[in-house]
Amino acid sequence: MHHPTLLSLALGLAPLVDARPPHHNIHAVAGTGTVKCPIVFDGRVPSATVATDFDSYGTSKFNAEYVKGKELKWSDIIKFPETANARFDADGTHKAFEVTISDKSIFQTQNGFRRAGLQFQGDPNTGSPGSTGQKTIHFSLKWDAARALNLSHEYLLVWHEASDYSANQFNFEAGAILGQSSLARDTYKVLDRQNKQIWSTPIDKTAWQNFAITLDFSKNTLQVYYSKGDEPLKSVTSAISNNNAGAGQYQIGILKKPTGTSDVVNSGFQSRNLNEGLIYGSLFLEDSASSCVSL
Repeated sequence: MHHPTLLSLALGLAPLVDARPPHHNIHAVAGTGTVKCPIVFDGRVPSATVATDFDSYGTSKFNAEYVKGKELKWSDIIKFPETANARFDADGTHKAFEVTISDKSIFQTQNGFRRAGLQFQGDPNTGSPGSTGQKTIHFSLKWDAARALNLSHEYLLVWHEASDYSANQFNFEAGAILGQSSLARDTYKVLDRQNKQIWSTPIDKTAWQNFAITLDFSKNTLQVYYSKGDEPLKSVTSAISNNNAGAGQYQIGILKKPTGTSDVVNSGFQSRNLNEGLIYGSLFLEDSASSCVSL
C-alpha cells in the first residue's frame, strides 16, 4: 500500500438522483460496446452494487482505504446517478457511478488538494501487471450539472503514477492547467510525462464521452482514442513517443488543485461547502498485446 508523495502530486442535464434502492436500476440506453481484449483490471461496477460495497476489500473492485479524506468512507463519496449506460457497460450488468469531493476530501496532510481517487485492486505500486507490455485504460465520463466542476481549477481525473512517485507517465485532466494559461479550461486533455498537452476535446455537458489511452511500456509510446455517446472509439493521435518507465499505479477519480499558491500540495484557495462530482462508466484496463484495443 503506498502513500503518494508530494512531489508527484505537485506536477504541475437535469439534476441527478444521488441514491436509490439497491435493486432499482434504471438505464434509458444500453451500452453496445464489446470488450474484445483480455481484461487485466475490471473497474466496471455490477448493477447490484451499493455504496457500502466500496468500503470493503471483499466487495469492492478498488482499494478500500485510499485515496480519500481520513474522515470519510467510500460510501460517503460514491453516488449512483440515474443515467444511460456508458458504451462498455452492459445493460442489467453494469451501472455508472459518481466520484464526489467535499470539504473533507483532504488526503493525509495535503491541505491544498481536494481528492478522492480510486485504485484497482491487484494494481500494486511495484510489480503490477498493468505496467508491462501494451495496456489500454478505458473510461467514460459524464458531467453532473448538480455537482459541476469549477473549471477555474486544475483537475486530475485519470493518471498513471510512477512507482517512485517522481512523475506521472500521463495525466488526463480538465480545467485550468497551472502554469499553462494558453490551454482552454473547458476541455478534457491528455498530458504526457513532461506535462505537455498532446490532445484535447471540449467537455460535452450532456453526453457520455468515451476515452481509451494505450501505454506501450516496451516501446515508450502513448496513444489516445475517443468517441461520444455510444459511437465506436477512434484513434485521435498516433502512437506518440512518451517516457513510460518507472512502473507504478493507475489513479481514477478527482484531484482538484488549489489556486493562488506556488505550493499546491499544502496551501492555496479552495471553495468552501464544496460539492462536486464526475460520473464514471466503462472503466477497465485491457491487455493490448498485438495492438488489440476494444473500440
